[in-house]
Amino acid sequence: MVKRTRFDDESCPVARSVDAVGDWWSLLIVRDAFDGSRRFGDFQRSLGVAKNILSARLSSLVDNGILDHADRDYTLTAKGEALFPVIVALRQWGEAFAFDPGEPHSRLLDRQHHQPLKPLEVHASDGRLLTPADTEVRKVP
Repeated sequence: MVKRTRFDDESCPVARSVDAVGDWWSLLIVRDAFDGSRRFGDFQRSLGVAKNILSARLSSLVDNGILDHADRDYTLTAKGEALFPVIVALRQWGEAFAFDPGEPHSRLLDRQHHQPLKPLEVHASDGRLLTPADTEVRKVP
């Protein structure tokens, strides 16, 4: 078995984030937790993943403080709930680029008004809308 590369010593926040939740099963588990899944069987039915893989991913999410596990239920922690914008961003990217025009897909709606969410945007501290060209990364020496 190939040993997975770890990024927990990286100075890059993206690398450390990927280390905690970067594989697709973990992100889909988090998505399902936002959708109301709580029990091992709920996740397995939704994802169709092998029990050993699901068990390992759930354990990793618990170990990383993203899920709590008590009384056979898995629930998002505050750290897990903070992934909501990440899941929304992936969903919105998928809606824009992963489907053919008119192809049906699930929708994320505002529960109060039953309307799709406004596309996520990145803003500067003064409120300006930012593009990648408007940002820079300052590396740690």
